Amino acid sequence: MTMSLDQIRRCAVAVDLGASRTRVYLKQTGLIVDEPSVVAVNTRTGALIAVGAPAERMDGRTPHNIRVVRPINNGTVVDIDMAQRMLRAMVGTKLRRALRRRPLLRIGICVQHDADPLARRAAYETLLGLGARRVELVNSLIASGIGAGLPVEQPEAAMIVQCGATTTQVAVLSLGSIVAADKVPMGGETVDRALVQYLRNQHELLLPSQAVRPLHLALAGSEYGNAQVHGRDVATGLGRTVHIDQGSLRNAVRTPLTSLLDGIRSVLHRCPPDLVADLADRGITLTGGAAELPGLADTLRENTGMPVAIADEPGLCAVRGLGAMIEGKVRPVTMSQPAEEAEPVA
Repeated sequence: MTMSLDQIRRCAVAVDLGASRTRVYLKQTGLIVDEPSVVAVNTRTGALIAVGAPAERMDGRTPHNIRVVRPINNGTVVDIDMAQRMLRAMVGTKLRRALRRRPLLRIGICVQHDADPLARRAAYETLLGLGARRVELVNSLIASGIGAGLPVEQPEAAMIVQCGATTTQVAVLSLGSIVAADKVPMGGETVDRALVQYLRNQHELLLPSQAVRPLHLALAGSEYGNAQVHGRDVATGLGRTVHIDQGSLRNAVRTPLTSLLDGIRSVLHRCPPDLVADLADRGITLTGGAAELPGLADTLRENTGMPVAIADEPGLCAVRGLGAMIEGKVRPVTMSQPAEEAEPVA
C-alpha cells in the first residue's frame, strides 16, 4: 500500500516510542512530552508510583513492593496495558483537551523500518487505547531524515544512521523512499554494557548505572586522559576506585562499533553507484539518542572516509520529522511501505 502525506496531515498527534524515551508532538502546539519510557508500579495494589524521569531515578533503588517497568523494549511495545497507562500519565490534560476538540482523533506513530507485524500491531493497539480513531504508521527512518533536514524527497542520496538505545538503523534515502537499509544490534546501552563488562572482567569491579558517564568522557578525546570510576569490588563487596586509560576503553567498545561499520558497508554495497557517489559529498547524518556518543562520529569518519555530521538535537529528529509531516510542512511525496504496515480504520 502507498501512504500519502494527505493521510498523515489529518493526524493531530505524533508519537515516537523509542527504546529509552517517549516523545509526543501535538499539532499546532509542539513537543509536549520527552520523558524516559519507564514506569514505577506498586506490585501490591497495581498503582502507578512514578512515570518518566522520577521512575528512572528509582531503578535499582526500590523496595520489594515497587517494581520499575520498561513497557517498551528495543522500540517495540512489550506491555500494551502498561504502555497505555504510561502515555496517559505523561500527556496529562494536554491530550485530553485535544481529544475533546477532536473526537475522531488520528495519531501518527514512528515504527522501525523492518518492524514485524506483531510489533506494528502492538503500537497500533497501544494508541487505540488512548482514544485514537485511526493510527498511521510511519517509517522512523523517513521521519528522522525529514527531522534532520535531509532532502529525502529529492532524487539524490541521503544516508542516515539512527542510533538508538539498543539498535542502530542504517539507510540510504532517495525520492521519499528507502533504497537500502540494515539494522545493527548496537546502541547506547550496548556500548554501556560493553564498558561495564570490561570493568567486571579486567578489574573485578561492579559499576552503578550512573558511573558510566566518566567513561564516556574518557572516550571523547585525549584531553580527558584517564577515567576514574567508583564501584563495588566483586570479591569483598566494598567500595573501590580504579583508573582506566582511554586505550583500554576504546578496545572494550571496538566490537559493537565494528558491527555498526559492517552494517554501513552492507548498505553501501546494495546501493546504485550514482547514489554512492552523492554520499561522497554529503556523507552520513547521525540521528537518535545515542548519536552524540563520544567518539562515534570520529570513528565512522576514520573508517569510512566520508563526512559525518550529527543532526541538531538528534534524539528529537524522528518526532519532529513526523510533526512536520502532520503540520503540512513537508513537500508532498509518496512513501512506499509494505502493505501490512498500514492498519485498517478501527
